[in-house]
Amino acid sequence: MEPIYDAPPPRLTERLGRPGEFPFTRGVYPRMYSEGRLWTMRQYAGFGSAEESNRRYRYLLEQGVTGLSVAFDLPTQLGLDPDDPMAEGEVGRVGVSIATIDDMRRLFDGIPLQDVTTSMTINAPAMMLLALYVLVGEEQGVAPERLGGTVQNDILKEYVARGTYIFPAGPSMRLVTDLFAHCARELPSFNTISISGYHIREAGATAAQELAFTLANARAYVRAALNAGLELERFAPRLSFFFACHSDLFEEVAKFRVARRMWARIVRDEFGSHDARSQMLRFHTQTGGSTLTAQQPDNNVVRTAYQALAAVLGGTQSLHTNALDEALGLPTPGSARLALRTQQILAYETGVTAAIDPLAGSFYLEHLCDELEAEATRLMRQVEDLGGAVRAIEAGFVQREIEEAAYRQQREVESGERVVVGVNRFTDDGAQSVPVQEHDPEVGRRRAAEVRAFREARDGAEVSQALERLRQAAEGSGALFPVVQEALRRRATLGEVCAVLRAAWGEYEG
Repeated sequence: MEPIYDAPPPRLTERLGRPGEFPFTRGVYPRMYSEGRLWTMRQYAGFGSAEESNRRYRYLLEQGVTGLSVAFDLPTQLGLDPDDPMAEGEVGRVGVSIATIDDMRRLFDGIPLQDVTTSMTINAPAMMLLALYVLVGEEQGVAPERLGGTVQNDILKEYVARGTYIFPAGPSMRLVTDLFAHCARELPSFNTISISGYHIREAGATAAQELAFTLANARAYVRAALNAGLELERFAPRLSFFFACHSDLFEEVAKFRVARRMWARIVRDEFGSHDARSQMLRFHTQTGGSTLTAQQPDNNVVRTAYQALAAVLGGTQSLHTNALDEALGLPTPGSARLALRTQQILAYETGVTAAIDPLAGSFYLEHLCDELEAEATRLMRQVEDLGGAVRAIEAGFVQREIEEAAYRQQREVESGERVVVGVNRFTDDGAQSVPVQEHDPEVGRRRAAEVRAFREARDGAEVSQALERLRQAAEGSGALFPVVQEALRRRATLGEVCAVLRAAWGEYEG
């Protein structure tokens, strides 16, 4: 029998605090959406060539998005140029292909970078893509301090949930902390990392596991930065987070509230922060891709709307809503527009922006928060007992926990214990046909030819000298970002830069 929540948890008012105050359970800002400061509406997009993706960005901006979110193809995520044999068949398929300064210039052609914030889902080569973005900003006359956005730059979750890693853990963490240091000096408005629970959840983790392993990874990044000599209050305010939002509405709202208060206490009590900006957990949310179904895809519109509602009730700063056809392929322009309209209706028609944390004090929600926090704390303690996030990943603990949770959930779907509408209940025999975004198989051939022409037109000696300086920097211990940026300015390609680092550091073998 389910418990009846007819009494508040003990000392509730004392523990909750006020919005915008430690431990930020009720939100990081005192007014949040109620003073016209809505969440940033992003739509994750990118496919094929830079020109094609640029057209989609312009379309989304015309439709009312307030921030761009760049999806890169797998070769780009793995530091491979489009003419690399390993890239064959994948160029431009699940994101945009970017290998050169010319590509990045075309990607943002006609889009003034001082007027938008740009989120880039890129990890192992995050430094290289951000360097290209800064170079395009320079060409537009936009100083680095005026550039705003986020670079994902979260390598630890790649080892356990996503798989687009390149280098071993040690050098990868060096790239992460080097980016922290550079941005603290030169790009003060850029979020230097988006510590991602999203991919952990999408791999099958529970809400408590998503919380625990994301915060454990965040703790590891802070420790690495401190060990590298960075000052906490210089880099911590620019840490950001990225969570999934699945369909259990109250559990998701609770998860976001608990994430804020757990992180605030870690940063203050463990790391000794005295700056409220360092203690705030600011996060982007994406609705659950793994909850979408190829069967009855119209149902995905409803799922996404409820998930977006949970994200807003939980106080997200930024939101991407999935499109109805994403279980079948990349979104078409029409489905992307409908996903954006879902956010806009939520923002302007439902009244949910009138109050911050409107579910605060709900007996059920507050008990759920306490239960989630207890379970996440238990898991984080296990990670600590193994020596921290990196050691726990190397030992396979995090991967096993996620795999077992995913297995349990799949068994529940197969047995019917977990209902998925249109899949294991309320099915119909008629297939619902929706148009899908077609991938142009010629993109790979064209992109390979473009990058070869790019190499032929440059000063090869200048590039070789720049790459040699990068090799020396990689084998030493100095700052890497300026050297990487200079190589790209001299027209080195992404693949060439990553090849130098591969030769110096080796590759991670999971």
